[in-house]
Amino acid sequence: MPIALSMFVACSLATASTAATFPDADASDPAKLGWMVGSPPPADRTVRFEDGSYFQFPAMRWSVSNFRQLMPTINVSRGLGAPVPLVSALRKDIDTLTFTPLGAKTSMTWDQSLAATYTDGIVVMHRGKVVYERYFGVLKPEGQHAAMSVTKSVVGTLGAMLVAEGQIDANKRVADYVPELAASAFGSATVRQVLDMTTALKYSEDYADPNAEVWAHAKAGSPLPKPKDYTGPRSYYAFLQTVQLQGEHGSAFGYKTVNTDVLGWVIARATGRNVAQLLSERIWSRLGAEQDACFTVDSIGTPFAGGGLNTGLRDLARFGEMLRNDGRFDGQQIVPKAVVDDIRRGGDKQAFAKAGYDLLKGWSYRSMWWVTNKPGGAFMARGVHGQRIYVDPAAEMVIVRYASHPVASNSANDPVTLPAFDALAKHLSRLP
Repeated sequence: MPIALSMFVACSLATASTAATFPDADASDPAKLGWMVGSPPPADRTVRFEDGSYFQFPAMRWSVSNFRQLMPTINVSRGLGAPVPLVSALRKDIDTLTFTPLGAKTSMTWDQSLAATYTDGIVVMHRGKVVYERYFGVLKPEGQHAAMSVTKSVVGTLGAMLVAEGQIDANKRVADYVPELAASAFGSATVRQVLDMTTALKYSEDYADPNAEVWAHAKAGSPLPKPKDYTGPRSYYAFLQTVQLQGEHGSAFGYKTVNTDVLGWVIARATGRNVAQLLSERIWSRLGAEQDACFTVDSIGTPFAGGGLNTGLRDLARFGEMLRNDGRFDGQQIVPKAVVDDIRRGGDKQAFAKAGYDLLKGWSYRSMWWVTNKPGGAFMARGVHGQRIYVDPAAEMVIVRYASHPVASNSANDPVTLPAFDALAKHLSRLP
């Protein structure tokens, strides 16, 4: 199964499960369990892409740090220049910081929160310096990890850049850029509606429903050979042409992965570069990244814009720090300041409220970023199983985290993550 389909399997299993069903972070530690160790590894410690075993918990805790070993990818080059070093000023007072998870009666320490959320790696930057950095399981500083739907925010940033620069008109309809989508639901949607996910689509991401369109999307995007009797679409682009209209564009926020795939297609048509190439040229090669990144791809090499990015954690911190600094990094204006300002202002709160996110009341969604709309201006990229970029301009703080929580839904992480990030922001803000 491709990353998309395997994530959806995990999601469907998680809908009827709780974290208590699974072994804890220590018992499921992929390094201790010895996944894929040996030449060859033992049969009971071997994971394979072709049969989907690589995304069954706890094996998936190894897989998310080794996707390039298992499936086809396209490179995101860091360029040929020297990396821009990150200055470290590590603090010893963060692990003992306490907070109370949402809905809980007892407090938790920051250190305990990392195990509770199955953290694989975390970096905290404050005032431009790395003040906290830890790795667990098989993720190492020189390794890479799946960003899952954090990918959407990265691709959304690229799209917003092109809008700000006039290469894409956000008020034009998608069909103006991709005529092949004219007969689909996307043909009548504007690029802005795609960016903010206020499209009206007959598309369900109910993973527990075997007839939900999300499964057809995942099957289309699989790079594996299709069964002989398969008659459906055979690529991401082909699937997008089948999505039908349901409702009125612009009326409500609806988080649907296919919007980002459409944005990726619009970007490719507007620039002549796919999202992997454009990310390299416009951002990754200018960040002074330590490592190349990569995207997983479908059978014709199309990058999975909705969730296929894999990066080193420290490079993700560079990306977040660049946005905290209004799009500037290492003396360069990489993302236009107007783009960052627009994201921080947020999107349509009323449209967002209709989606019913109980833990995100007052939030909004803009250019594929989750915006808190709190006084400090914090905004976030979020991915299943616990992936995060959290940018808090008022606290001068950036948190990037990779994780492999057995429950895919963000609701499994938010009760711990949201108050933990708030507590750390308050703590660091009190420092002289």
